[in-house]
Amino acid sequence: MQSTVPATGILDFFRDGFEHTAWRLETRREYAADQGTEEYQRFLQGVAPPLDDGGPWFTNARAQTADGRRIERVRLVDEPPTDNQRYLLATTPANLAAGEDIRYLYRAEADAIGLTDAGDFWLFDSRVLARFNWDDADRRMELTTDPEHVVWACQVRDAAWHYAVPYEDFSSRVPSPM
Repeated sequence: MQSTVPATGILDFFRDGFEHTAWRLETRREYAADQGTEEYQRFLQGVAPPLDDGGPWFTNARAQTADGRRIERVRLVDEPPTDNQRYLLATTPANLAAGEDIRYLYRAEADAIGLTDAGDFWLFDSRVLARFNWDDADRRMELTTDPEHVVWACQVRDAAWHYAVPYEDFSSRVPSPM
C-alpha cells in the first residue's frame, strides 16, 4: 500500500493511525518548523522555552499514552549540537511530560552503525513506514506498507533504540542547551 496524508491531516493520523506504537528517527540537523517560530528565535537570544504541554501535539500524545500506546523517538545529535538540536533538548521535557520516550544518539555513533543515511521517518505498529515530504507545495506524509521498506525501518529502529540513551542520561552529558 502506498498513500499520502496531506499536511492538514497529519495530526488526525496521529490520533487514529496506529494501535500500539509510533516510533520516530530524527536525523536532521535543522527543522524549519522549529526555526520559523518566535519561541525558537527567543531561544537563540537565551530565553528558555516554556513547558508547552497544552498544544495539540501534547494533548494527543497524552491521550495516546494514557490509552497504553507508545510514542518513542531517537534523535541524532552532533558534537557540538546545532542550535536546533539544543532547542530540541530544551523542549524535550514537554514531550516527556506528555508520555513520550525520547532517546539520543550522537551522530558519530550513528555513523558507526550505519544509521545516518536512514533519514527521518516514523514507523507505526511495525507495519507502516511514514516519511514527510516538505519539499514542494503539496506538503504531505507519505505512507507505505511495502514489506521490504518496513522490515528495513524495523531494523533501523532496533539498532537505534539499542544504542540510544534516555534523555535524562544524555542531557547530563551535554552542556546546558541554554
